[in-house]
Amino acid sequence: MAFEVPGVRIGHWTDAVGETGCTVVELPEGTTASHEVRGGAPASRELDLLDPDKTVDRIDAVVLTGGSAFGLAAADGVMRHFAERGRGVPTPGGNVPIVPTLALFDLAVGDNTSRPTAESGYVAAAATGGEQVLAGRVGAGTGAYVGHWRGPDGRRPGGLGHAVHRLGEIVVEALCAVNAYGDVDHGGQAVSFDSVRALPVGAGFDAGRAHTTIGLVVTNAALSKVDCRVVAQGAHDGLSRALTPPHTRFDGDGFVAAATGEVAAHVDVVRLLALAAVTDAIRSVG
Repeated sequence: MAFEVPGVRIGHWTDAVGETGCTVVELPEGTTASHEVRGGAPASRELDLLDPDKTVDRIDAVVLTGGSAFGLAAADGVMRHFAERGRGVPTPGGNVPIVPTLALFDLAVGDNTSRPTAESGYVAAAATGGEQVLAGRVGAGTGAYVGHWRGPDGRRPGGLGHAVHRLGEIVVEALCAVNAYGDVDHGGQAVSFDSVRALPVGAGFDAGRAHTTIGLVVTNAALSKVDCRVVAQGAHDGLSRALTPPHTRFDGDGFVAAATGEVAAHVDVVRLLALAAVTDAIRSVG
């Protein structure tokens, strides 16, 4: 399985023993992007550059990584890979690849001395030319779990989830690394306050920042940077449908929305498709 938006490719570095990894999504040249972060404990790099008022409006790749803030180092290797290929914003000192990066917390599982590094990012970026794997406990999803609020004995494996929605020629895809504090909600099964009261002692709303769902929404639509911000907001609407509780102070939930600019589309149509794609991608994991 591969991305259906033309020119979008994926690669991973996975440490199954250490239960961590990183994922690189390569985007076609000229891809526009913005972002939205709503969780209370984010770990990220180069997201401010994606604000609609900032001058750079093109990105080369998106990195999703484990390792919490340590894992952000993977972006160094990704930048090196793309710089070697001549990608990036032209500057007097050479091209500078633009690689927004989002991290989740997986340090409390596996061997917490294993963290994605710059070399890990380089390997994952180089792997975008190989087999395309869009789902499972691979890359950034290797050490992901859901239901952290139920404690170590109650949580269940998470991982990478993928879904695609179309309307005519418009394609919108979501890739999510699901490591949620809460539970996956499959519709009509929202957690009640009785369920909260029944959580085991030591679980519930007293945990550390050991969570986070991060992801990318990519479309073939022609969108501005402001439009991409609107689509990223729609991605969080999808997260709110698929996770209960969403956007807690213990999660660093964040999305990048990217548009490759091939098909004319109304931003609200793309936002709706993004909401549906993120909902389905997250539900596919749990």
